[in-house]
Amino acid sequence: FDKTFPTLDCAACILTPKMVAVGKHPNVDLMVLSEVQEVSGGPGAYRVKILKHATRVDPSACVACADCAQFCPVSVASEWDQGIATRKAIYIPFPQAVPNAYVVDPAACTWVQSSGKKCGACVKKCSKEAVHLDAKDEVVELTVGNIVVTTGYQAFDPERIRRYGYRAYPNVLTALEFERLTNASGPTGGKIVLRTKKLNRRTKQEEWVFDPDGPKPRSVAIVHCVGSRDRNHNRYCSRVCCMYSLKFAHLVKEKLPGAEVHEYYIDMRAYGKGYEEFLERIREEGVHVVRGRTAEVASRDGQLQVRGEDVVAGKLVETPVDMVLLAVGLQPSEGTDALARMLGIGRVDDGWFDEANSSGDPSSTERGGIFVAGVCQGPKDIPDTVAQASAAAGHVLRAIVSGVTRQSRADLGGAEIERQAAARTQP
Repeated sequence: FDKTFPTLDCAACILTPKMVAVGKHPNVDLMVLSEVQEVSGGPGAYRVKILKHATRVDPSACVACADCAQFCPVSVASEWDQGIATRKAIYIPFPQAVPNAYVVDPAACTWVQSSGKKCGACVKKCSKEAVHLDAKDEVVELTVGNIVVTTGYQAFDPERIRRYGYRAYPNVLTALEFERLTNASGPTGGKIVLRTKKLNRRTKQEEWVFDPDGPKPRSVAIVHCVGSRDRNHNRYCSRVCCMYSLKFAHLVKEKLPGAEVHEYYIDMRAYGKGYEEFLERIREEGVHVVRGRTAEVASRDGQLQVRGEDVVAGKLVETPVDMVLLAVGLQPSEGTDALARMLGIGRVDDGWFDEANSSGDPSSTERGGIFVAGVCQGPKDIPDTVAQASAAAGHVLRAIVSGVTRQSRADLGGAEIERQAAARTQP
């Protein structure tokens, strides 16, 4: 993210020092490009099998000089930039990545795909001899007392709602795509521009790209609740969409003062500290905040048209704009179901991990020694995520200090369950 609502603090300034501190902490073993394959045992003595995929670059030798990437001939869509820019087959995930070392994408690497018969330019160009394309995956087994699940979310795919024109029209973007576009470390250096066709010299074909020198939008529409509060998709509210949409409106007005900005919302849920004041600030900046559902995004003579309703004025509206931002909702990460079965913890009907008690113990699960934190338990913003993460850390520290790990609910009798529930509600 470029900024966080409602204070508009620099997201990288908040997180980078914390990530560096974690990376350097002597008691933290950071296992990158790894995934949990199996969990067995019980509270206080879980046995965890972890598959560590080979990064094919030695992080202790790599100095992030970028010589390897400079000579790599393969370019693919960048996951970090949400596909609006490209990266090389050997790459650093993002500028503030920890560890600050390159990694090889085996699915894109010519050497890996050809079984060592072609390319290998990165190996030849690395003066530190840090690149080892023949490195193998390994399996690591650990015994741990507690497990904290923080698998986050994935954004709703708006292509499922065809009427919004995502992928059909090049200047209809998702929220995360716009986050990368407006970010100073993004593909345009933070400039808000329209996608334009440009000749790819390598493929000799025209492609839709964000050129830093491209034309700027004169009008932008922001559509709320894409995939949320929708009986056909996700019935729940994703909680963050209203506020990050207002943040987008501010960023557009800040970088393009002459641009018209239109917000189309169902209900404005500005519930947090300073949120309502931020909404009033956006209105004072001249943003058109319209209450009503958006029916569709269409195109007429190359001009995007947003069609919907204005329930306050009691009329249908159709607004011509240059760019449309879709405020996509949050949904459980891919693999959540498999991980829940592996850990033996429950999920609610919407797919999020289930907690022991939503009011009195939102970080614990029915399985002793396994805790949840962040959006994996349900949509929430940064302050709520931090609070829940702190609670989960507190549970783990208490178990370490006391030497006692809470037992799984299934292993407790009815009287003990009632006693623990009463203890949690005591002031």
